[in-house]
Amino acid sequence: MLQQQPRGRGGRTGRTLTTSRLVRGAALVGGLTLLPLATACSGGEDDAAAERKRAKASVTAAPAAGVVAPAKVEVIANLTGCKPKIRINAEELRQGVCHTKKVDYLITTFPEDRYKELWLDSASGYGGKYLVGTRWIVSAQPELLEGFRSKLGGTIRQLRGYGPTAAPSTS
Repeated sequence: MLQQQPRGRGGRTGRTLTTSRLVRGAALVGGLTLLPLATACSGGEDDAAAERKRAKASVTAAPAAGVVAPAKVEVIANLTGCKPKIRINAEELRQGVCHTKKVDYLITTFPEDRYKELWLDSASGYGGKYLVGTRWIVSAQPELLEGFRSKLGGTIRQLRGYGPTAAPSTS
């Protein structure tokens, strides 16, 4: 352990500088030094932001739905031929489970687009494909999404995922 040298005639300060405090101080100074360089060198948008912009531009209306307005879980479920069981009813989202003899799938709706984007950002860690519309998402087996898309509209989005079993990107 290192001790500070006495200051002036008053004797010792009574404080000691530990190695961990020195390391933390050096890390802080290094981080603050590199921060302007990192922000100045950023190329603009990240991959997720660019993907969101592309998806927003390609949202299509569904022939069966006839509108692109945000919908309730029950409305989307009715268009897909099921009666949902509401699983989550919160301020940020509502989620219903559709259970059929062949498959189960989730329908999630959001009061604001920003909640949908937060949900997608969180789901990107797992990867997979989702049908994404105006403030709603359908989570189902990938081979079913195109059929739902013809009824609901929206776009099919591939999320990358992290780790060794991450889903490949379809860029």
